Order: sequence, then C-alpha cells, then structure tokens
Amino acid sequence: MPKSQSIKSFSFDRQGNYRIRVRGFLDESWSERLGGMRITTDSRRDKGSVTSLVGAMRDQAELSGVLNTLYELHLTLLSVERLDGD
Repeated sequence: MPKSQSIKSFSFDRQGNYRIRVRGFLDESWSERLGGMRITTDSRRDKGSVTSLVGAMRDQAELSGVLNTLYELHLTLLSVERLDGD
C-alpha cells in the first residue's frame, strides 16, 4: 500500500464545471432555467435520445437545483461528472 494517496477533494462552495447526461430529449430553450448550461441531444435509433448539459455551476446548491429540475421533468439521470479545468 502506498505511503500516501492523493485524494482530490472538491469544495461545496466553489464553482465547478459539470457534464450531466440524461435519457430523453430536452430542448435548448431550457438552458436559462438550468443555470445557462449548454444543452445538446444525441439521438440514436437503437438507444433513443441522450441529452448532455455542460456548464459552470456556482456551487453545489446550484448543481442540486439543476438536478432537482431534471427530476421534476421525469428525465432519467445517467451521469454527473465534474470536469477538470474549472
């Protein structure tokens, strides 16, 4: 076992860039309601539509608000990824 492992920690009160993926279609007009995230949809005949939302969140509270909105829209959450380079 290594002497010390580097564990990357994230602060709840700092901005971060995120990629959120949901199953289904979400129109780009929702961008403002979802924190200004860039919305793109990839439609595949065999797997249906997958929508990606990419953008900066001010803090974890804003991220939680976006996730709650997606839940209220009955979209299935596929992944939430914090992107490097924020």
